[in-house]
This record gives sequence, C-alpha cells and structure tokens, in this order.
Amino acid sequence: MLRPKVWAAVADGKRLRVLARRVLAQDPKEAVWHELESEALEMDDPPSRVLGTDRPGRIRESQGGARHAYEPRYDLHEGRKADFAEIVAERLERAARTGQFDRLVLIAPPATLGYLRAAIGEHARGRLRGTLARDLTRARSGAISKQLAAQKLPHG
Repeated sequence: MLRPKVWAAVADGKRLRVLARRVLAQDPKEAVWHELESEALEMDDPPSRVLGTDRPGRIRESQGGARHAYEPRYDLHEGRKADFAEIVAERLERAARTGQFDRLVLIAPPATLGYLRAAIGEHARGRLRGTLARDLTRARSGAISKQLAAQKLPHG
C-alpha cells in the first residue's frame, strides 16, 4: 500500500523547484525526496535599468516654477515577483486538480510566501500541510529534506 505523495514547492521570486516524496506503508523511513525536473521553472530577471527604461514623470510645484521627477509608486522587481508567484500558484492548482500530489509544503522567502499564500487556489490550499519561510532555491535536495525533517514537515 502506498502512502500519500507529497510535494515540496521551493520558490523565490524567479525560480521554482519541486521535490516529491512517496513512501511505502511498510517502511516510512525509506522515503527520500527527489527533484521533479519537469516541474522546474525559471523566469528572467533583468536589471532595473532594463525594466524601467522610460524617464520618470515630471511634476510641477504648486508654487513657483520648480519641476522635479517623481518615483514610481511600486518597485518593478516586486511586481515581477508577485506575477511569478501567481504563475507558480496556477501550476500548483493545476497539479492539485489532476491529483499529482496529495500533500503540499511551500518553501519560500517571507515576501514570496505571502504572494503565494494570496494566489494559491482552493484545491492546492486544501492540500497545504505546512510552510517554511526560507530561501532554499539554491540548496541541494538533501539540505532541503533535512530542513523539512527538522521542521517536521509536512504536518498532518
């Protein structure tokens, strides 16, 4: 008999890695995490000078003839991170609907984790069994599995 398949989605603002684990009911200690290369995703992250190539807008003071530039209301990189989190959430939702995993753990830096929590769909949210607020996208699979074990993830 097979126990549930667990996915650990490791993301930051531009990169997604997915690790999967399935254990046999006879020996749960035999379970190892392996990376699903087919689920990996990476987005281009150009420098700020490329993202905001237009000159900032100008504003005129109410008194006098002084004019000055004003800063955009949001950081272009943060906007791209939020967009990437939505793409990741859509992929996880699709995978949850098709039954590719039974339990889900999200691992991401705090800001990205917030974007993911806001964007994740109901099917994936129903399978969410824990989160870890760390940037482990460049860590080896073994280091990630040790972090998961130390935090006793997934819960439930």
